[in-house]
Amino acid sequence: MAQENLNARHAALAQLADYECEPSAVVEFDSTGELLLTGPAEAVIAAAEKLPAQMRSQTSVVVNSPVDLTTQQHTILVNLGISTILAGKPEISGFLGHFQVRLPVAQANDPAPAGLDWVADLVLDLNVPSLIDVEVPPLGYYSGGDDLQALQRALKELPALVGTFEKPRFFRFQPEICAHGRSGIEACTRCLDTCPTQAISSDGDTIRVDANLCQGAGSCATACPTGAITYAYPSVADSLTRIRKMLAAYREAGGRDAVVLLHDSEAGAAFVDDNTEQLADFVLPYAIEELASVGMEFWLATLAYGARAIVLLDSGQLPSKVRRELSAQMSFTWALLEGMGYASNHLEMVAPERLLDLVEENLPQTIIGPAATFAGLDEKRNMIRVAVDHLFRNAPKQRPLVNLPTGAPFGEASVDSERCTLCMACVSQCPGKALQDGADLPQLKFIEANCVQCGLCCRTCPEDAISISPRYLYDHEQRHQLRILNEDAPFDCVVCGKPFATQRMIQRITVQLGGHPMFQGEALKRLKMCEDCRTRDIYNNELAQGETFPGGQQ
Repeated sequence: MAQENLNARHAALAQLADYECEPSAVVEFDSTGELLLTGPAEAVIAAAEKLPAQMRSQTSVVVNSPVDLTTQQHTILVNLGISTILAGKPEISGFLGHFQVRLPVAQANDPAPAGLDWVADLVLDLNVPSLIDVEVPPLGYYSGGDDLQALQRALKELPALVGTFEKPRFFRFQPEICAHGRSGIEACTRCLDTCPTQAISSDGDTIRVDANLCQGAGSCATACPTGAITYAYPSVADSLTRIRKMLAAYREAGGRDAVVLLHDSEAGAAFVDDNTEQLADFVLPYAIEELASVGMEFWLATLAYGARAIVLLDSGQLPSKVRRELSAQMSFTWALLEGMGYASNHLEMVAPERLLDLVEENLPQTIIGPAATFAGLDEKRNMIRVAVDHLFRNAPKQRPLVNLPTGAPFGEASVDSERCTLCMACVSQCPGKALQDGADLPQLKFIEANCVQCGLCCRTCPEDAISISPRYLYDHEQRHQLRILNEDAPFDCVVCGKPFATQRMIQRITVQLGGHPMFQGEALKRLKMCEDCRTRDIYNNELAQGETFPGGQQ
């Protein structure tokens, strides 16, 4: 069997190589090599001495303070060919080719005036801590500090960063389905919380992604509950098509019980290349840009396409924010699988040393099948549902629903009918249209399949009457059923008889305002009138009292 699997693996990887992904848009960077070198004077001089001569003439030096730079050190820098020598702690933001640098406060004997601004193409920051404090710094920014290896790498790479550079635009964004906020109320912040480059920021009711700062970690797309952000290079549709064709080719060539090994395109790829012969014969390596660039929809669809298990290769390079998000997404997937009777080890993350020990005994005993043939789409929630529906039809243990961990993007909303006044504020805010009104009837309705568990409804409700809880209904019809969460008898206008509110709402308002001095007599009665009748009643009352209106008319 081992030789059959090996032959099948060769056929599967050949199929993988033959598929070309749709190209992505690109982001360009232009750099002339202007370098900002900043930090303590001694460290700055030591680094400057190691720069190529042609680069020194394009280097601006900023030491921490005027007293940090002796006359002798200043002379050394001048002799190295560095003409711009300033002092102060700069503020730095930006990216390769466009770092904005500012010295906010002038100090005694400081040759730089307060508020001095300029632009650099590259930055070598030797301060401890670094001036840009993010897990994955911008392209063109290097921090050395007390890390000798990092400094050596920076001095080696900086001279080559002159010219025009391109990188893929890694994401696509659909603001209309973003669940970040509505009407100034903030809800979902999952993409902001997981981005290791801080390329994502709040932009009112939606978010903004800086394509120059984005480096394709992919955890934003994996975290997004609605699919507003998707990974663009390669697209999810391309990735799913490739994995489906690869697994089909493996089976057609006689391979059995394939385990898909997902690894990143750098450290993970290097390890796989060095250890291909040591991998178990049923392991199919599959390179992705970054380990977090695919999530639940890809994992579940891969299992539906016939993989026995999925193994994520943790090469130790994951930023902590990305690692946390991957762990959360895996916990959601485990819960979905276990709810259908599958073992959690259908999806695992392993270190390189554990990968080489991957043997039959460590794999799930349940074989998922038959293999699905559905197409891959760039629609996150639909792909998850289609994959889960297939897995559920073939599940060893079918349950109606499963409770999911906190933060999962599926679940229900519940309403306290005693508190809810059916004001419908939640309906207008719901990004997935999970909450709907009753049209001509005072009803609050709910479609569970549309709920992304963002919590906007909870934050919007003036009565604190709504709560959400993550879970997954396996039954397709039940998931899409429009059900009533709350309803009340309509209240008819006491003048014209037109229904305009609910019985409970008028009763509550009457009780709350009944003791107020401004709502006595006719004013209290007007609370039971529709808007038109209320306006007409006020006008007629004032007219009857002889009040003068604008224009001199009575």
